[in-house]
Amino acid sequence: MSLAPVDWLIVGLGNPGPQYEGSPHNVGFDVAERLRARWELGKPRSKYRGLITDGRVVLPNGGHDRITRVAILMPQTYMNDAGKSVGPARGELHVEPDRLIVIHDEIDLPFGQIRSRVGGGLAGHNGLRSVKSALGTGDFQRVRVGVGRPPTTDPDRVAAYVLGKFKEPREAVQALIDSAADAVEQLLS
Repeated sequence: MSLAPVDWLIVGLGNPGPQYEGSPHNVGFDVAERLRARWELGKPRSKYRGLITDGRVVLPNGGHDRITRVAILMPQTYMNDAGKSVGPARGELHVEPDRLIVIHDEIDLPFGQIRSRVGGGLAGHNGLRSVKSALGTGDFQRVRVGVGRPPTTDPDRVAAYVLGKFKEPREAVQALIDSAADAVEQLLS
């Protein structure tokens, strides 16, 4: 089944499997799912080694609604190999890198902060490294979702932190996901 042409490819990074649900590392999946529900897009289907859905989205634009076509992809390759899903999807959908938005956890931002930018460093994020390698460029849009950092630089403890469950209250995590979804909509506008 082939997808219709899209104006934007939105990628939520995370790891597949129930053991990773509710973890800071999977916040990209959570935001992608929130957008899918908000925009009332169909159930995701398997393609490009990920789960993908697409459709038309109506965005407010200075009093005039604007319609754009989006695809939302959640790679099912595990975070470190996300490029193996993103690269083929971007290529087949003919989406330029500046029309690709990658949503990911960011331990260098305090919990609750959201930052958007084009390009930039990888800050040791293996999911971003994989996407950049697959695209041949780092010049894609990023929505960095602040999940905070544990009080250590020990790689094993940092990994346990991002792969464990959020410590913050459920309401705070839901507000973070909503804020990140809002940030994606701002980029589309």
